[in-house]
Amino acid sequence: MEIGGEKRYALLLAAKDSDYAKRVYGGYYNVFFAAFGEEGERWDLYRVIDGEFPDMNELHKYDGFVVSGSPSDAYGNDYWVLNLCFLLQKLHAMKKKILGICFGHQSTGGKGWQSYTGWDVGLRKVSILKDSAPCCFVDDLGEIPTSVSIIEIHQDEVYQVPLGAEVIACSDKTGVEMFTIGDHILGIQGHPEYTKDILCNLIDRLVNMDAIELNRIGSVSKGYAGTLSGTILVHLLSY
Repeated sequence: MEIGGEKRYALLLAAKDSDYAKRVYGGYYNVFFAAFGEEGERWDLYRVIDGEFPDMNELHKYDGFVVSGSPSDAYGNDYWVLNLCFLLQKLHAMKKKILGICFGHQSTGGKGWQSYTGWDVGLRKVSILKDSAPCCFVDDLGEIPTSVSIIEIHQDEVYQVPLGAEVIACSDKTGVEMFTIGDHILGIQGHPEYTKDILCNLIDRLVNMDAIELNRIGSVSKGYAGTLSGTILVHLLSY
């Protein structure tokens, strides 16, 4: 699946389309393109969770890669997860632009495991670290607020960032909300691509599966103010 144009990006989809996402949005591909894509770009879809990967000989043709969230363990030994980690190491060596979201944030390197404090679900206030090293993803965006609210739905987190990474955002729940590596990798624990209805549907599914208790769910009724993260992600792709 692709949208024709000059710049070319790959969405590495690490989750199955939910029935809700298919019915309302036509699948997660459309959710990501609506959040980060721009007219005139070409976006190719690779369902890495099903073993679909870009040709290693074609990687140089892409301007950037987006790695989605997933219900799978980024530190597990599933064959496709190991293949994805190998691919990301290759892209890192090539200095290709990479956006890692949630699972994608965790799979770009470093170490992590299940949070000691359990699930983080709902809107979370994320603090932007003003004393971090200069970062091209935010320096060119004008005045940056001290904090933003972003949708979160995860129980794993990064505890040790990859070699050479700089933490640029944290929260009272998660120490590494966002990190960068040079000017080509950005990891973000939250979901700037999600809308509130997608979050609510995911919560309903988790509760019905007895995967999470209601008292673990944060606020989902506040206005969504996570535009900074989405802006940074688009900036990375176009940089």
